[in-house]
Amino acid sequence: MEQKKRKIPERRCLGCNEHKPKAELLRVVRTPEGTVALDFKGKMNGRGAYICKDLGCLKKARKSGRIEKSLECTIPEEVYDTMEKELGDNV
Repeated sequence: MEQKKRKIPERRCLGCNEHKPKAELLRVVRTPEGTVALDFKGKMNGRGAYICKDLGCLKKARKSGRIEKSLECTIPEEVYDTMEKELGDNV
């Protein structure tokens, strides 16, 4: 018997616009309370957007405003700065 191949979920990075497996990407979440945070485990509640685990992609997405469009909210500069720091620490 031939085993079925499992479908690997893919998402598009908001920085470089490339489709990649979901596990390789970092999720940015707008929680139900309205805060925006990085979700390294991919399990937080809320609306999510995906970026590569690369500081360059985060900066591109920040400059173009794609994360804000995707999460349907405005993101303060301090939150972006915190996200850049967290991403730099975790890579």
